[in-house]
Amino acid sequence: MLIDMITPGYSHKWQLCREMAEMCPVLSGLDGIMTIRFITALAIWPGLLAAGPYDGVYKQVANTDCSLVGVDGGSVKIQDEIFYGVEMECRMTLPVDVNNMEATLYTMECSGEGQTWSERLMLMQDAQQDGIIMIWDGYVFRYDRCEEGEP
Repeated sequence: MLIDMITPGYSHKWQLCREMAEMCPVLSGLDGIMTIRFITALAIWPGLLAAGPYDGVYKQVANTDCSLVGVDGGSVKIQDEIFYGVEMECRMTLPVDVNNMEATLYTMECSGEGQTWSERLMLMQDAQQDGIIMIWDGYVFRYDRCEEGEP
């Protein structure tokens, strides 16, 4: 099938999409090209949602070892809506865009060192350099992004 030739290794996903097309009258009514476009959009949608605007590894200080995440003197990381800090991690939930700012307000559901807690966090891209600014209640942190392959 054409779809299997375009995306080898994903035939199990395409089989599910083909089955969906057979079950759903809306998909069955689409012509061949439209069906392929719709099925392709369904197949890549989860991947588009996975990467967030703040995903990356960030230095806590200038001489941070970017390969060490979550330890003193190491780096912090945001991946798939999870913030990995020093000996803790937080699920970044309930994102709200901040009016008139390129920033997002999150409810952070955190755990670490045998405890769990919830806090609010405002997160934004650093306008002056490649990095982020994190604002917790009473604290502001500015982190530079680790470059690809940087130790």
